[in-house]
Amino acid sequence: MLVLVVDSSTPAVTAALAELTGTAVAIRAERRTVDARAHGELLAPGIDAVLAEAGVRPADLAAIVAGTGPGPFTGLRVGLVTAATMGQVLGIPTYGVCSLDALGRAAAGAGPVLVASDARRREVYWAVYDGAGGRLAGPEVGPAEDAVARARDLGVDAAVGEGAHRYAERIDLPLRAEPRFPPALALAELAAPRAAAGAATEPLTPLYLRRPDAVAATARKPVLP
Repeated sequence: MLVLVVDSSTPAVTAALAELTGTAVAIRAERRTVDARAHGELLAPGIDAVLAEAGVRPADLAAIVAGTGPGPFTGLRVGLVTAATMGQVLGIPTYGVCSLDALGRAAAGAGPVLVASDARRREVYWAVYDGAGGRLAGPEVGPAEDAVARARDLGVDAAVGEGAHRYAERIDLPLRAEPRFPPALALAELAAPRAAAGAATEPLTPLYLRRPDAVAATARKPVLP
Protein backbone atom coordinates (compact mmCIF):
# COMPACT_ATOMS: atom_id res chain seq x y z
CA MET A 1 0.00 0.00 0.00
CA LEU A 2 1.39 3.37 -1.04
CA VAL A 3 0.64 6.38 1.16
CA LEU A 4 1.46 10.03 0.58
CA VAL A 5 2.61 11.87 3.72
CA VAL A 6 2.57 15.67 4.03
CA ASP A 7 3.27 18.08 6.87
CA SER A 8 3.43 21.87 6.89
CA SER A 9 2.92 22.54 10.61
CA THR A 10 6.47 23.87 11.11
CA PRO A 11 9.00 25.72 8.94
CA ALA A 12 9.87 22.30 7.48
CA VAL A 13 7.71 21.57 4.43
CA THR A 14 7.61 17.79 4.14
CA ALA A 15 6.35 15.43 1.45
CA ALA A 16 7.09 11.71 1.44
CA LEU A 17 5.94 8.45 -0.08
CA ALA A 18 5.52 5.62 2.42
CA GLU A 19 4.93 1.96 1.68
CA LEU A 20 2.90 -0.12 4.12
CA THR A 21 3.51 -3.86 4.08
CA GLY A 22 1.65 -5.66 6.84
CA THR A 23 2.71 -3.86 10.01
CA ALA A 24 5.94 -2.49 8.49
CA VAL A 25 6.31 1.06 7.18
CA ALA A 26 9.13 2.22 4.92
CA ILE A 27 9.81 5.59 3.30
CA ARG A 28 10.50 5.24 -0.42
CA ALA A 29 11.10 8.91 -1.17
CA GLU A 30 11.11 12.13 0.85
CA ARG A 31 11.60 15.86 0.36
CA ARG A 32 11.97 18.35 3.21
CA THR A 33 12.73 22.05 2.81
CA VAL A 34 12.93 24.40 5.77
CA ASP A 35 11.40 27.75 4.86
CA ALA A 36 8.77 29.32 7.10
CA ARG A 37 7.56 31.67 4.35
CA ALA A 38 7.15 29.33 1.38
CA HIS A 39 4.83 26.48 2.35
CA GLY A 40 2.51 27.13 -0.57
CA GLU A 41 5.34 27.32 -3.08
CA LEU A 42 7.20 24.24 -1.84
CA LEU A 43 4.66 21.55 -1.01
CA ALA A 44 3.23 20.75 -4.45
CA PRO A 45 6.67 20.51 -6.12
CA GLY A 46 7.80 18.33 -3.21
CA ILE A 47 4.90 15.95 -3.80
CA ASP A 48 5.65 15.80 -7.52
CA ALA A 49 9.31 15.08 -6.75
CA VAL A 50 8.72 12.15 -4.39
CA LEU A 51 6.21 10.55 -6.74
CA ALA A 52 8.60 10.93 -9.68
CA GLU A 53 11.54 9.55 -7.70
CA ALA A 54 9.56 6.44 -6.78
CA GLY A 55 8.05 6.07 -10.25
CA VAL A 56 4.53 6.36 -8.83
CA ARG A 57 1.45 8.07 -10.24
CA PRO A 58 -1.13 9.82 -8.04
CA ALA A 59 -3.60 7.11 -9.08
CA ASP A 60 -1.34 4.51 -7.40
CA LEU A 61 -1.84 6.06 -3.97
CA ALA A 62 -4.09 4.28 -1.48
CA ALA A 63 -4.28 6.98 1.20
CA ILE A 64 -2.93 10.34 2.31
CA VAL A 65 -1.58 11.18 5.77
CA ALA A 66 -1.32 14.78 6.92
CA GLY A 67 0.17 16.40 10.00
CA THR A 68 -2.63 18.36 11.68
CA GLY A 69 -0.40 20.57 13.81
CA PRO A 70 -0.49 22.41 16.04
CA GLY A 71 1.05 25.09 13.89
CA PRO A 72 0.66 28.67 12.64
CA PHE A 73 -2.54 29.24 10.68
CA THR A 74 -1.19 30.03 7.21
CA GLY A 75 1.45 27.33 6.94
CA LEU A 76 -0.60 24.56 8.52
CA ARG A 77 -3.59 24.98 6.25
CA VAL A 78 -1.41 24.56 3.14
CA GLY A 79 -0.73 20.91 3.95
CA LEU A 80 -4.25 20.15 5.11
CA VAL A 81 -5.98 21.74 2.13
CA THR A 82 -3.58 20.00 -0.25
CA ALA A 83 -4.15 16.61 1.38
CA ALA A 84 -7.93 17.02 1.54
CA THR A 85 -8.15 18.16 -2.08
CA MET A 86 -6.00 15.30 -3.37
CA GLY A 87 -7.99 12.81 -1.33
CA GLN A 88 -11.27 14.03 -2.82
CA VAL A 89 -9.97 14.13 -6.38
CA LEU A 90 -8.38 10.67 -6.17
CA GLY A 91 -11.22 9.15 -4.14
CA ILE A 92 -8.90 7.88 -1.40
CA PRO A 93 -9.06 8.30 2.39
CA THR A 94 -7.17 10.95 4.32
CA TYR A 95 -5.91 10.50 7.88
CA GLY A 96 -4.72 13.16 10.29
CA VAL A 97 -1.92 12.84 12.83
CA CYS A 98 -0.96 15.38 15.48
CA SER A 99 2.44 16.63 14.34
CA LEU A 100 3.77 16.74 17.92
CA ASP A 101 2.82 13.05 18.29
CA ALA A 102 5.14 12.25 15.39
CA LEU A 103 7.99 14.03 17.16
CA GLY A 104 7.15 12.21 20.39
CA ARG A 105 7.16 8.84 18.64
CA ALA A 106 10.49 9.55 16.97
CA ALA A 107 11.98 10.59 20.33
CA ALA A 108 10.74 7.48 22.16
CA GLY A 109 13.08 5.14 23.99
CA ALA A 110 14.90 7.24 26.58
CA GLY A 111 12.34 8.30 29.15
CA PRO A 112 9.78 11.11 29.18
CA VAL A 113 10.47 14.01 26.85
CA LEU A 114 9.13 17.49 26.21
CA VAL A 115 8.34 18.16 22.55
CA ALA A 116 8.15 21.81 21.50
CA SER A 117 7.66 23.55 18.17
CA ASP A 118 7.82 27.28 17.53
CA ALA A 119 4.45 29.01 17.96
CA ARG A 120 5.87 32.50 17.32
CA ARG A 121 5.05 35.37 19.72
CA ARG A 122 7.88 33.90 21.83
CA GLU A 123 5.67 30.89 22.66
CA VAL A 124 5.78 27.18 21.91
CA TYR A 125 3.35 24.48 20.95
CA TRP A 126 4.18 21.66 23.32
CA ALA A 127 3.29 18.20 24.59
CA VAL A 128 4.93 15.63 26.88
CA TYR A 129 5.52 12.00 25.89
CA ASP A 130 6.55 8.90 27.80
CA GLY A 131 9.41 6.60 26.84
CA ALA A 132 7.14 4.66 24.48
CA GLY A 133 5.96 7.75 22.65
CA GLY A 134 2.59 7.95 24.37
CA ARG A 135 1.26 11.43 25.06
CA LEU A 136 1.14 12.39 28.75
CA ALA A 137 0.11 16.05 28.46
CA GLY A 138 -0.84 18.57 25.78
CA PRO A 139 -0.92 19.68 23.11
CA GLU A 140 -0.98 23.24 24.40
CA VAL A 141 0.42 26.62 23.43
CA GLY A 142 2.07 29.10 25.76
CA PRO A 143 5.31 30.41 27.21
CA ALA A 144 8.23 27.99 27.26
CA GLU A 145 8.44 28.34 31.05
CA ASP A 146 4.92 26.94 31.46
CA ALA A 147 5.77 23.95 29.28
CA VAL A 148 8.93 23.24 31.30
CA ALA A 149 7.11 23.49 34.62
CA ARG A 150 4.52 20.92 33.51
CA ALA A 151 7.19 18.71 31.98
CA ARG A 152 9.26 18.65 35.18
CA ASP A 153 6.13 17.62 37.12
CA LEU A 154 5.95 14.59 34.81
CA GLY A 155 9.59 13.62 35.29
CA VAL A 156 10.91 14.98 32.01
CA ASP A 157 14.65 15.58 31.78
CA ALA A 158 15.08 16.30 28.04
CA ALA A 159 13.48 18.29 25.23
CA VAL A 160 13.27 17.93 21.44
CA GLY A 161 11.89 19.93 18.57
CA GLU A 162 12.64 23.17 16.80
CA GLY A 163 10.87 25.20 19.48
CA ALA A 164 13.05 23.70 22.19
CA HIS A 165 16.19 24.72 20.29
CA ARG A 166 14.87 28.16 19.39
CA TYR A 167 14.09 28.97 23.03
CA ALA A 168 16.83 26.88 24.60
CA GLU A 169 17.71 29.50 27.23
CA ARG A 170 14.11 29.44 28.46
CA ILE A 171 13.47 25.70 28.10
CA ASP A 172 16.35 24.99 30.51
CA LEU A 173 16.41 21.25 29.81
CA PRO A 174 19.04 19.13 28.05
CA LEU A 175 18.31 19.20 24.32
CA ARG A 176 18.37 16.25 21.96
CA ALA A 177 19.66 17.14 18.52
CA GLU A 178 16.94 15.17 16.73
CA PRO A 179 14.16 15.15 15.84
CA ARG A 180 13.66 18.85 15.21
CA PHE A 181 10.71 18.57 12.81
CA PRO A 182 7.89 15.98 12.45
CA PRO A 183 9.42 12.92 10.71
CA ALA A 184 7.47 11.52 7.77
CA LEU A 185 8.15 7.96 8.95
CA ALA A 186 6.58 8.61 12.36
CA LEU A 187 3.56 10.31 10.79
CA ALA A 188 3.06 7.27 8.54
CA GLU A 189 3.53 4.82 11.41
CA LEU A 190 0.91 6.56 13.53
CA ALA A 191 -1.63 6.42 10.72
CA ALA A 192 -0.68 2.93 9.50
CA PRO A 193 -3.24 0.95 11.57
CA ARG A 194 -6.09 3.03 10.17
CA ALA A 195 -4.79 2.89 6.62
CA ALA A 196 -4.15 -0.86 6.74
CA ALA A 197 -7.64 -1.48 8.11
CA GLY A 198 -9.20 0.58 5.34
CA ALA A 199 -10.74 2.99 7.83
CA ALA A 200 -13.06 5.65 6.49
CA THR A 201 -11.61 8.99 5.50
CA GLU A 202 -11.23 11.52 8.31
CA PRO A 203 -11.81 15.27 8.24
CA LEU A 204 -8.42 16.94 8.52
CA THR A 205 -9.14 19.25 11.43
CA PRO A 206 -6.26 21.67 12.13
CA LEU A 207 -4.94 22.10 15.66
CA TYR A 208 -4.51 25.86 15.76
CA LEU A 209 -4.88 26.11 19.58
CA ARG A 210 -5.36 29.86 19.32
CA ARG A 211 -7.10 32.36 17.10
CA PRO A 212 -5.33 33.73 13.98
CA ASP A 213 -3.76 37.19 14.17
CA ALA A 214 -6.16 38.63 11.60
CA VAL A 215 -9.62 39.52 12.91
CA ALA A 216 -12.75 40.78 11.20
CA ALA A 217 -13.57 44.45 11.55
CA THR A 218 -16.28 45.11 14.12
CA ALA A 219 -17.33 48.55 12.89
CA ARG A 220 -17.55 50.36 9.60
CA LYS A 221 -14.94 52.98 8.89
CA PRO A 222 -15.97 56.28 7.27
CA VAL A 223 -14.68 56.74 3.73
CA LEU A 224 -15.42 60.47 3.49
CA PRO A 225 -13.57 63.21 5.39
